[in-house]
Amino acid sequence: MAKQCYVTGKKVLSGNSRSHSLTATRRKWKANLQKIKIIEDGEVKTVHVSARALKKNNLKRA
Repeated sequence: MAKQCYVTGKKVLSGNSRSHSLTATRRKWKANLQKIKIIEDGEVKTVHVSARALKKNNLKRA
């Protein structure tokens, strides 16, 4: 499974890095994902959650 936020669906974005001479090289912006354990349907799950979603949402932590 690719790393993606369990709550918001955020994942890696791609684009170009531009130098001073405007040469384009490919690069990635990674989401700030944290690995946490939550309780869902009575069982413990390990999921990736973005730092922003972790601050905003009230997830039932294990």
